[in-house]
Amino acid sequence: MFAALSILAFSLFALTGCGGVGNGKQIVRVAHSQTEIHPEHVALVEFKKYVEERLGDKYEIQIFPNELLGGQKKVIELCQTGAIDVVVVGAPNVETVERTFELFSIPYLFGSKEAYFATMNDEALTEEIYKTPIHAGFRVVTWYNAGLRSFYAKTPINTPDDMKGLKLRVQQSPASIAMVNILGGAATPMAFGEVYTAIQQGVIDGAENNELALTANKHGEVAKYYSNNMHQMIPDVVLANERFLQNLPEADRKVFMDAFKESNKVELVEWDKKVEEAKKYAIEEQKVTFLNVDMSKFREKMLPLQADIVKNNPSIVKFYEKIQEINDKVAEDKEKKGDK
Repeated sequence: MFAALSILAFSLFALTGCGGVGNGKQIVRVAHSQTEIHPEHVALVEFKKYVEERLGDKYEIQIFPNELLGGQKKVIELCQTGAIDVVVVGAPNVETVERTFELFSIPYLFGSKEAYFATMNDEALTEEIYKTPIHAGFRVVTWYNAGLRSFYAKTPINTPDDMKGLKLRVQQSPASIAMVNILGGAATPMAFGEVYTAIQQGVIDGAENNELALTANKHGEVAKYYSNNMHQMIPDVVLANERFLQNLPEADRKVFMDAFKESNKVELVEWDKKVEEAKKYAIEEQKVTFLNVDMSKFREKMLPLQADIVKNNPSIVKFYEKIQEINDKVAEDKEKKGDK
């Protein structure tokens, strides 16, 4: 593994002259696992535009989509070494180096979509979380909406009983693995780029993700039932190498940080548009059936897991408690407005 990473890192530097190009610009490498039509790529293009319009004489932003530089685990390691400056990964992938990020993997952590956004837009709360992996060589600089995660498979999943015996792909997260196993399935961690072929060839029966996975990654071609159980609302996070950030002149660093914030705004808008397009395409073209299930049956089975995760991870207790306060406040506000 180390040898492979070293070769890849060496290749990256060899191709670009150790972070610079012939005209003296510093190359900033950005890697993610999505396609060029995905909201995250659109957001990163905005990030590139924002920086280069202001500092284009000094920096060139290079974006590598489609896991071109490796899967999420690999690019995190490369971000730690500085071979890649910025990466976008699912929050659970950060757990391997900072346990605080296990917080986001807790099933049904958020009481509603509104509570999820209220939490992620609470800068005082999120900034405290974002800086926790600095010891590993990077920090979170912003978040991207990755939607509401639900199960999809070759066969319908209406209740937890329907999951018995199903092999379902999950992210490399102990909480996600435990969730599927408790519900009766067989959790199968694997790289996101391998999921389509694995379902197609029967290696797994399905996966859990948002609606865009059906269309942008073509999973709706091989898995025809999408269950809206909404077990997790997990953000993707943008990681930046800490040494890269600290080596930027102060004025330049502000431009980069502002650019990250602008990319977040773009991604949130693009996400909502793409989800609606994805649902329409999945139903009309891929013939995917969307199942509106009773979420309470799934949520009830997750309560002991929630308690165990919080008990066994002291680093998340204060954040978990704050989110419960946000859940209660949002629910109270919705009740006053007559919303359900």
